[in-house]
Amino acid sequence: MVECETCAFDESLDEDEEIDLEFWNTSKMKRILLSIPLLLAGLLFEAFTQYTLLFQVFFLSVVILSGKELIINGVGNLFKKKISINFLITIAALGAFLIGHGEEGAAVILLFSIAEYLEEYAGRKSKYSIRELLKTAPSIASVLRKGKETRVHVHDVRVGEIVVIRPGEKIPLDGVVIKGESHVDESHLTGESVPVRKRENDYVYAGTINLDGYFEIRVEKESKDSLLARITKLVENAQKRKSQTEKFIDKFAHYYTPAVIFLAILTAIIPTFIFGEPLEVWIYRALVLLVVSCPCALAISTPVSMVSAITGAAKNGVLIKGSNVIERLDKIEAFALDKTGTLTEGKLEVSKIVTLDEIDASEVLSIAASLEALSEHPIARAIVKKAELEGITLKKVDDFRAIAGSGVVGVIEGIEYRIGRPDLMESIPEDLYEDSNGFSIVIGTKDRVLGAILIRDKTREDAAHVIASLREMGIKTIMLTGDNKQVAEKVGEAIEIDEIYYELFPEDKSKIIQELKQKYRGVAMAGDGINDAVALAEADVGIAMGAMGSDVAIETADVSLLHDDLSKIPYLVKLGNKTMDVVKTNISASILIKGSFAVLAIGGWITLWMAVAIGDMGLSLAVILNALRLSGFK
Repeated sequence: MVECETCAFDESLDEDEEIDLEFWNTSKMKRILLSIPLLLAGLLFEAFTQYTLLFQVFFLSVVILSGKELIINGVGNLFKKKISINFLITIAALGAFLIGHGEEGAAVILLFSIAEYLEEYAGRKSKYSIRELLKTAPSIASVLRKGKETRVHVHDVRVGEIVVIRPGEKIPLDGVVIKGESHVDESHLTGESVPVRKRENDYVYAGTINLDGYFEIRVEKESKDSLLARITKLVENAQKRKSQTEKFIDKFAHYYTPAVIFLAILTAIIPTFIFGEPLEVWIYRALVLLVVSCPCALAISTPVSMVSAITGAAKNGVLIKGSNVIERLDKIEAFALDKTGTLTEGKLEVSKIVTLDEIDASEVLSIAASLEALSEHPIARAIVKKAELEGITLKKVDDFRAIAGSGVVGVIEGIEYRIGRPDLMESIPEDLYEDSNGFSIVIGTKDRVLGAILIRDKTREDAAHVIASLREMGIKTIMLTGDNKQVAEKVGEAIEIDEIYYELFPEDKSKIIQELKQKYRGVAMAGDGINDAVALAEADVGIAMGAMGSDVAIETADVSLLHDDLSKIPYLVKLGNKTMDVVKTNISASILIKGSFAVLAIGGWITLWMAVAIGDMGLSLAVILNALRLSGFK
């Protein structure tokens, strides 16, 4: 088994680890820079003098300066019964010296050391981009204790304590505003450049910036449990979840490298001992083949692309659970979207109250609000808010119970009332449909309908554009909703969505996702992450909208959109497509160039330094640079 230390794109992150982004002013780079003039000097002495010992000293100095760590690591692993790529490079350099090509051996060590350093630096940059998320939160907080401000480390602030935030300061911990108001810059978390106005009872997050006002917050979570800390940990863990492509490459490299090593041995032996060819010539060609066998570019082609995409998405407020999710995004052919809160704004309000017989509208609203006051459903909140605005007094409710997916039931003044979907009632008068022009819920007893309340929810301004964007990508769009046919079709027509499913219970949405998966290669679903949890889990890619502050959504969804921004959906799909295009390009280039160089090496058409400079260092650098473009994808 051959191990490749330089190929390991390490994504692990110790919270206390210091990450040095210095490129030039490091001991390793200084040794590399000093080795370059020594190599040039050796080449000059070799070309214009006969002092063999002198220029060999220059070449050996290059090996010792730039390759000391490489050689020690390679030989050390051999004692651990591991053949590493560092050992293979060491053998190649030593062989070059023994057959009189000291300049080649020195060039191999120097160029490989440069390649190794570049890959290490790329890994450090990846870690740094994650660490920067966490460092956006300050380490010191101004806490009110016994009526006085005390500056303490955020780790020492307890849940429930009051923290003071002044204009221009970063918010140190997650909490709720209890005094004052201000605009807050949340772009570090969501990628949204427009500041958000925060008032009393609004939630604020660690790492965001208080722009123009003074306020005090009550701490809701310790620093280790803040949204920022959870995002950082989630992004870090996401990089460890391998896609099928990565697993295939790992398996491929497992057989690829030993096969090429075996081929290198045959290259040195067969022409010499069977056909009588010069030993020195074929040993040299075998050494070139040995260097070409390094699978670094192939091994990092996928993980470096995935890491770049995941960290870039996080900066835009999109949390992707792993590279396996990105791979599935590239296969999406159908996209299901929940209506309320996803295609619509989710800011429900009562637009009309329709009554039957001689019952007063305020009485219907009073009964409805009394029942819904005990529920947390968005429709319930809209009804209660309407009652508050009209100054209606709520009634006492007994024997309250919720009927999943249908509505609620409760006893008021000895009478059992029901509010919810039409199936809660035994029959619905036809004129109620006509009067309300498509209602959301009905109110009444088991055998008598009192009226209906029409709930209005404005369609998002960018919904039609998002649906059009998905359609341009060849993706079928489907709307899932529990609303009735009239309301569903009205929204569907406005945004020109392909298919509409209405009057659905939560389990119905899950069944529809299962049916879609039978028809399409990949199915994604976007919803609120709680009510649509089953359907989101059933989809190939589940996307939770507006997940900021929702532990459940962030932990369970494949993708969490921190900001409630529908336009992130086309960005997400395009990112998946672009990432897999980059991965395929990197893999294809790695295999093609490595394979070509193997043929050229056997034919004697390339040298050792060319094998490292182009076939290893150059190729690895090209793969990394191509992948890093994804971090800035918009």
